[in-house]
Amino acid sequence: MLDRLGITQIRPGADGFDPRAPNAVNYDESKTGTYELPGLMRLNNGRAVRNSKDWDRRRKEIVEAFDREIYGRAPLSAPKITWNLVREEKTTEAGLPVVKRWMEGVADNKAAPQASATIMLRYTLPAAERRVPVMLSFGFPEGFKFPGPPRPADPGPPYTEQLLRHGWGYAVVVANSIQADNGGELKTGVIGISLQGRQRTPEDWGVLRAWAWGASRAREAIASDTKVDARRIGIEGLSRYGKAALVTMAYDRQFAIGFIGSSGAGGAALYRRNFGERMGNLAAGGEYHWFAGNFLKYAGPKTEFDLAVDAHMLIALSAPRPLFIGAGTVDTGDGWVDPKGSFLAAVAASPAWAITGAKGLSATDFPPELTPVTGGDLAFRQHRGGHNNRDNWPSFIDFATRELPN
Repeated sequence: MLDRLGITQIRPGADGFDPRAPNAVNYDESKTGTYELPGLMRLNNGRAVRNSKDWDRRRKEIVEAFDREIYGRAPLSAPKITWNLVREEKTTEAGLPVVKRWMEGVADNKAAPQASATIMLRYTLPAAERRVPVMLSFGFPEGFKFPGPPRPADPGPPYTEQLLRHGWGYAVVVANSIQADNGGELKTGVIGISLQGRQRTPEDWGVLRAWAWGASRAREAIASDTKVDARRIGIEGLSRYGKAALVTMAYDRQFAIGFIGSSGAGGAALYRRNFGERMGNLAAGGEYHWFAGNFLKYAGPKTEFDLAVDAHMLIALSAPRPLFIGAGTVDTGDGWVDPKGSFLAAVAASPAWAITGAKGLSATDFPPELTPVTGGDLAFRQHRGGHNNRDNWPSFIDFATRELPN
């Protein structure tokens, strides 16, 4: 891909390990640099966006820029998914009667038999007379454990129990069953099937866009359940899955609400702000596959300042639907994702909610830790639990039950 783009090398990203390195990561607010964000509310022809009709046109322009330069295009050759019910169980969870279902979505690979994908989806619904809302999360297979020593148990009830007690169901789609998180496996999974044996072009979709596409297929499967309120299905993710959840909200307007956690650069944090993860990190060997090939240009001869878009424009694509953005704090280990950069992007995205008849972020000054900014349809909260969504679930659920009442 680098040869195709005429790039000889990728610019180094931020070094998060050696503070003496010339490219050491910056966590100092006085060194974030100066920048001017691309105009959210101005059409490509220079005319101001003045009403919702103008915004619809501007939204299409922004989607086109993200398709071409950042995440890649979901192709018409993406495979059809056939869903099969693997198992169903009626049981109790958190002291409540529930129904649990496990499903597999088999990708049609007749056009590319060398590649395959089976999307793993599981969901749990509280037993109820009326249809219930559901939060879909990007996650891992059942029983998955991170390598290394066992992690301490989470304090308080798990988010799944919190959702059930508020009358919500929960679901998990296994991201790696849609597309492997590995640049060496782009010829497999749904990307491999769609390529049908050819090489990726600079505008072909990357893994984040593929995960978002797979989440849409999972939403469709969940929505087909007669016990689910199809108008109230949300998407949630943390870290790289937080990026994927925000991309999902941007491209699939059938998702009713989003919970975006610690998504950092490539997600809700501003590319142009020098804080934490940088363009060179995203374009390096461990992450380049998340993006379209064209993205690599901005860590080569070009920079983030050459981008026609920034994170505020990705956030704005969720408007007017409710969106909750969260993160930990710098001193508790979440500085890499630049929590303040996500807040500033949300501030800059707020006009998209206003022009569509909703309310953007209800504050413009960066709030103290543990202070929910939830007065609008776009929300933000910074917790002190480090790199997790666990500590923001109670605030998100309060926000969601207000925004999407029964």
